[in-house]
Amino acid sequence: MTRVLLIRHGESAANGKGFFAGHLDVPLSERGEKQAELTGAFVAENYSVEAVYSSDLSRAYGTAQPLANRIGKTAVKREDLREIFAGDWQGLCFDELQERYAESYGVWLSDIGNAKTPNGETVAGLYERIWNAVCEIAEKHAGQTVAVVTHATPIRAVISRLQGFETARMKEVPWTSNASVTSILFDGKTWGVEAVSMDGHLSSMRTTFPANV
Repeated sequence: MTRVLLIRHGESAANGKGFFAGHLDVPLSERGEKQAELTGAFVAENYSVEAVYSSDLSRAYGTAQPLANRIGKTAVKREDLREIFAGDWQGLCFDELQERYAESYGVWLSDIGNAKTPNGETVAGLYERIWNAVCEIAEKHAGQTVAVVTHATPIRAVISRLQGFETARMKEVPWTSNASVTSILFDGKTWGVEAVSMDGHLSSMRTTFPANV
C-alpha cells in the first residue's frame, strides 16, 4: 500500500494579512514556522516517510524542511505542486476581491470547481495538474509513504477527486487547515482517503481560512 501525506503549508504572511497569494512567493509567518515544526514532528513520529516533495514556493518548502531535516531527507521541489495561479487576484485582499471582482470571485466562493481566475488558471486546470503530480509521485514510490507539501486549493481538489466528485461538486469539500495532514492511500489500482485535515497536533496553533475565501 502506498500512502501519500498531503500537507498544507503553515500560516503564511498572506494568510495572516488576508490576501490571495496564488503564485506569489510569500514566506511563512512566525506562527507558520512554529506550525511547520509541530507538523514535522507529528509526521516523523507517526509515519515512516521515505521521501518528501514540496511546491517550490517558500511557504510550502519552509513547511517541508522541518520534516525533511528530522528524517534525514532532502525535500524535492516541484513547480506542479504550486497553488493556483490567480492572475489578477494575486496580492489583493479578500474583501477587495469581493468588491472589484464580484462576479468571478463570487463563483470562487459559491462554485469553486467552475471558477476561473482572471488572466490566471482555472480550477479545472489545477484539478488535473495536481492529480497528475500526485499520481506520478505515488507510482514512483509504490509501497512507500511519502509526504507532499502543497497548498489549500490543490489539497481540496485531490480530496474532491477521491470522493468521486467532478469539479462541479468541489464546493462540497471544506478547506483544510494550515499545516494539517491529509492521508490518502493507493493499492496500485484504487485510491482512498484515510484521514482529512489532521491538525490535533497543532492544538492552540491551529489556523484556518476566513469565511470570505
